[in-house]
Order: sequence, then structure tokens, then C-alpha cells
Amino acid sequence: MARNAKNELIEALNGRAPKILGEEEMTHSAVLLPLIVHEDQTMSLLFEVRSRQLNSQPGEICFPGGRLDPQDASLQETALRECEEETGIPASSVNIVAPLDQLVHPYTSMIHPFVGFVSVNQPWHPNEEVEELFTVPLQYFIEESPKVHQVKMQIEPEADFPYHLIPNGEKYNWHTRKVDEHFYDYNGYVIWGLTARIIVNFISVLNKTKTDSLK
Repeated sequence: MARNAKNELIEALNGRAPKILGEEEMTHSAVLLPLIVHEDQTMSLLFEVRSRQLNSQPGEICFPGGRLDPQDASLQETALRECEEETGIPASSVNIVAPLDQLVHPYTSMIHPFVGFVSVNQPWHPNEEVEELFTVPLQYFIEESPKVHQVKMQIEPEADFPYHLIPNGEKYNWHTRKVDEHFYDYNGYVIWGLTARIIVNFISVLNKTKTDSLK
């Protein structure tokens, strides 16, 4: 007897965990937010200035990180490996606290941030990808709101796009999307782009935790 088609559909969907559509085709990367606890119990975040000799984003400020490699057992391992390669800080000396929210680039990539503590006495040995390492007090990001500017993202179809297959053809109303870009300027170090968005998310998580604890 043929199985009931409705039951087969329910069986296929029940118990399935939703995921981000198309994430299998995306590039997955991980970054580490290295937190340093000082003797007075204040904390700082460690940043990199990318080498100006690099082809990709030379001179940009970022967190240690990079793409998931096949040999990495997890994205957390990716973040730790990349941090060790770029800063010289051994993965074994980093205490991961928690993952933060994932950042998705439409249709192309996902970034997985992790927060971890690094010993204040741990020496730094940046590799050739890193021009400079520097720290910013965590309190600065808690107290200072970033400046926000908007970028317009427009859709530009290819020359052979099949306009005849969509309503209104070449007059189709493509919506222009506005994206907020956050900027922190700390002693001449300008932190913006994806790194700034990760910081904004991190601070919002900290603030929400404080607010919830007061309820």
C-alpha cells in the first residue's frame, strides 16, 4: 500500500531545524574578539591593522580571523587558529567565553564571532599579514556611540538579464536598500565596516544582560 502523501510531507518537515537559506553555498569565516583583563580589572579589546601590502582590505582594522579550513573541527577552532597565526597568541592560552550573533552577507558569506579572554602577559608576535596590533578599552565602546552613515545598495542586472520574464520588464522597480555603516574613531584608529557591526552587536548583548539583571 502506498504511503499517505500528507504523512510523508509531515515526516519530512517534522523535527527539522530551520537554517539560513543557501548557507551551504556561503563562505564561512570566524573571528575572535580577544579580551584582555588588566590588573585593575578593566578590559580592552585587541585589534589588528592589516598590512598595507595585502591585496584584500589593506590597512583596514579588524579582529583576528579568517575562513573555515577543511581541517578545522569547528568554527571556534577556526577563530583560535587564525588568531594564533596572525598575532602569535597560542590557541591554548585563549579562554573562549561564548559565540556572538552570526553576521550574514547576502548570498555570499557568514561570519561567526567568538569572544575570548587572553592573558595580559601573553606576548604578541604578529605575522606578515598584520602591520600593527593595538588595544581599545572596552569601556570606550560602552560609553561612546558610533557615528552612523548610510550606504545605498543598488541592484544592477547583467546585460543579458531576461527582463521579458518579469513584470514591467526593464521598468521593474528594483528597491534601493540603505545599510547603516558604523564608525568608531579612537585616537586616530578608525574602526568601521563589519568589525564595527560586530562591536555594536557585542555591546548591545552586554547592555541587554545588564538591563535584564535589573528586572
